[in-house]
Amino acid sequence: MTFTPTGLDHVAYRCKDAVETAEFYTKLLDMRLVAAVSDSHVQSTKERCPHIHVFFAMQDGSCVAFFETPEEPPMGRDPNTPAWVQHLALQVKDRETLLAAKARLEAAGVQVIGPKDGHLCVSIYFFDPSGHRLELTNRKVVPDERTERDAHRILERWAQTRQPVHDVELEHSI
Repeated sequence: MTFTPTGLDHVAYRCKDAVETAEFYTKLLDMRLVAAVSDSHVQSTKERCPHIHVFFAMQDGSCVAFFETPEEPPMGRDPNTPAWVQHLALQVKDRETLLAAKARLEAAGVQVIGPKDGHLCVSIYFFDPSGHRLELTNRKVVPDERTERDAHRILERWAQTRQPVHDVELEHSI
């Protein structure tokens, strides 16, 4: 039996302060706080770790969630990974929404990079109060059979050379 997930339920990260995180995601990104769970033990492992787990919904019903764990050591970053690599990309409906989000974030004092015109989408980049890098995107390309075929070819070439494959080398330029 095979399976393919039907969608994203939630993705969870740690945050420094659940209240500050809620303010950011509800007021600046218009996401709804739809659930919060607080416990003294971890549900899966039963280890003691007081925490709150807060969930913020997107329009499709999927959520971005955060744990505040006040008794754990301070959050850190992976020192071996560039800061731009690990990020959460959230899709918006159009370029106007992307630009409005940029204006709202900047008005709130958030430093925003972009918009940047990438291969697949137009994006802006910024950090939330806990230091998580976020990307808001407006897609330019909807994945199809050609992009899927190109993805396999790009990955195969990468596996052989560990060097970038330029779009001009492909049948279908993204």
